[in-house]
Amino acid sequence: MPDKANNPAPPATPEIGAMAPDFSLPASGGATVRLSDLRPARVVLYFYPKDDTPGCTVEALDFTALNDAFRAENAVVIGVSRDSVASHDRFTEKHDLGIALVSDSDASLCTAYGVLVEKRNYGRRYIGIERTTFLIDGEGRIQRIWRKVKADGHAREVLQALREG
Repeated sequence: MPDKANNPAPPATPEIGAMAPDFSLPASGGATVRLSDLRPARVVLYFYPKDDTPGCTVEALDFTALNDAFRAENAVVIGVSRDSVASHDRFTEKHDLGIALVSDSDASLCTAYGVLVEKRNYGRRYIGIERTTFLIDGEGRIQRIWRKVKADGHAREVLQALREG
């Protein structure tokens, strides 16, 4: 059981209808992404565990393949992990990704969005990102949330939700 004095529970995920927590963080390609600067575009903010791993690669490639369709819906796709900008740049170049990847190296954005969870891998416990996507409307409010995302087919599901309003 976690020691709550040393490991307090992460903040709750922001709710649908709430203002999305703003951020300004470095991204792939030397850019800085600030959420509030993207308005009035809608934003697909997807959190993923690690660059260049199987599920994360599938998800990034699917969002890239549908990027023109997202743009046609006035939406910007942004991926977020705790990987460095250098890692994001290698991942982007290796797979010719067409979406921005934000580096949340200190986990401040992951914490603000409540996507850090305890995970287990080969008996080892650690805190990692739960694959989660937020659809943010043109005014900066959270319109929809997907938790415990399965990478395959997710980008198409998000695009469908955008098209339905």
